[in-house]
Amino acid sequence: MTLIKSMTGYGRAVATVNGREFTAELRSVNNRYLDCTVKLPRILSFAEDAVKQAVKAAVSRGKVDVYISLKSETDADTSVTLNQAVLEGYLEAMHRMVDEFGVKDDISVSTIAKLPDIFTVEKPRLDEEQLLKDLMSVVEQAIAGYDAMRCTEGAAMAADLRSRGETILSLVEQVEQGSPQTVADYRARLEAKIKEVLASSNIDESRILTEAAIFADKVAVDEETVRLRSHLQQMNTMLSDGGAVGRKLDFLLQEMNREANTIGSKCSDVRLARVVVEIKAELEKIREQTQNIE
Repeated sequence: MTLIKSMTGYGRAVATVNGREFTAELRSVNNRYLDCTVKLPRILSFAEDAVKQAVKAAVSRGKVDVYISLKSETDADTSVTLNQAVLEGYLEAMHRMVDEFGVKDDISVSTIAKLPDIFTVEKPRLDEEQLLKDLMSVVEQAIAGYDAMRCTEGAAMAADLRSRGETILSLVEQVEQGSPQTVADYRARLEAKIKEVLASSNIDESRILTEAAIFADKVAVDEETVRLRSHLQQMNTMLSDGGAVGRKLDFLLQEMNREANTIGSKCSDVRLARVVVEIKAELEKIREQTQNIE
């Protein structure tokens, strides 16, 4: 089953491969799109694109920072040789300085060793293909740990969203149950007002029914509650299907807020107005959570 994932996460892997110790570290925060930055030693600069592609295969969006370090590298095959011809040239010039110009003869090994090109240092040629393979094995380990953390956080967020969805459903039921009572209360108030104005109990019952019907139509929220229920079901389906659903959830939440606002504008009853406020509060908490979902 595909799980939803958090956009925030951390992963780290350290391994020694073929005499080289690699450290790969990933951390990410929320971002509308995928933004991957890779920092690595100059010797590994050729691997930047491969690292980005590996991240792209695992992450859909978020600001991801990747840090690569190469702590040690074996130098067993490194050779240092003396440039004899260069040394002889330096010595000959120095001796002339002593003989012809009377310069003090203080020539020493430490002095000569500081001169340019005295030594030739030869390192084995890097096998970039093998080096990339070794590096990516460590990067993949770091990505696996990073992904596991995001899945754990995603599961917790999904559980929270489902719980808040259930809370909203119970609040919607209160609105649906209270709506007919609102119409009945309005009819009773209307009838009492007419009796008070006419000072008579002989009133036109059909007129009251008509006014009550007009009021009922104005405050009817059944269409909105049906759509809100449908949106909540869609949210649960998305959470069950998993994957990168953050943007879809964000759009769906906009629709749910629209329905809640419409219900609020139709609810003249104080009790129901308070229930709508609770619905909006839960939707806001859901919105905050969806900002963290990939």
